[in-house]
Amino acid sequence: MQTTSAADIEAVLDESGPDYEEFSYEAATGGTRADVYMVTLVYQGNEYEVVVKFQPPNDDRFAVEPKLHDYVADRTDIPIPRILVFKQEPERNVPPYFVTERVRGDNLADQYGAMDQSHWERVIEQVGSIMGDLHSEIAFEAFGRLMLYDDRITIRNWRGNWREYFGDLTRSHIDRLAGTPFEGMQSRARDAIDDTLSLVPEDGMPRLVHDDMQPTNLLCMLDEPDPVTAVLDWQDTLAAHRDYQLAQSEFLYIDSTFDDPQVRDRLREQLYEGYRTHTEFDPGEAYERCKPIYQLSTLLWRMTGFDDAFAEDDLGRARAEFQYRQQFDRLLGELPR
Repeated sequence: MQTTSAADIEAVLDESGPDYEEFSYEAATGGTRADVYMVTLVYQGNEYEVVVKFQPPNDDRFAVEPKLHDYVADRTDIPIPRILVFKQEPERNVPPYFVTERVRGDNLADQYGAMDQSHWERVIEQVGSIMGDLHSEIAFEAFGRLMLYDDRITIRNWRGNWREYFGDLTRSHIDRLAGTPFEGMQSRARDAIDDTLSLVPEDGMPRLVHDDMQPTNLLCMLDEPDPVTAVLDWQDTLAAHRDYQLAQSEFLYIDSTFDDPQVRDRLREQLYEGYRTHTEFDPGEAYERCKPIYQLSTLLWRMTGFDDAFAEDDLGRARAEFQYRQQFDRLLGELPR
């Protein structure tokens, strides 16, 4: 990640922003690959807030994210920040960037301690509704990661076979475990995927899947009827099988957070109920068979970002590593035989 200075923020504001008398900024919290900054402008005594996101080094897909903001906003009711400025080739000596409006709310992961049962039920039902809205309105002709070509959203290295694409995606997660605390689990992970991949369907309608819709990428106002105020970080977006994201969300919001089976089952129904407000869904035998396979892939992806998420002296590091290892063993035990 590049080092961003006050001069970089000032260059963005001078090139693209409104008149202002002074500004302040701070780095955004939460998991993101890019430099993201919350900026406060003062103009005629009033404060205005925006978000500035810079392109990270060696990222040739940065331009797809601002394009997706408009694409999704035009086709769904999903809460997504409005793009104010996008500069692929800035006039100033700064990386490519875009500026969005600042949306009310704090990231969901930072609010866990304040959440009661009713908060969780409303958040998870809305997560289901967001996915249902996304999957019912937007489809593609093949599977793969989204990119921009001639200012159009397209698919990089597309595949017509979901099983093949999912297998490659998951094996890439396993390869990236090298050099992490989980390197010793690579062999077991490869064997598990090789043994179960044949159960993953080959076909299905490719749907737009936000592949990083974890709690750190949701802004929420917990006491609102619809608590999710924004879905952030659309740079990791796929054309994928809808069941993959449903299973992923069950893992991220329910199975990795709650131990009580009755609580899990109740929240699962809230997730499905929200999803069904936009499209039909029956978690039948085929879905249940593939769910632990998709969830294992999700856990492996989370493991690849472990060192970035937890500093060496972070008190939560040992706890998180233990939890990931527990989840890994549990999912291996749940894989279909």
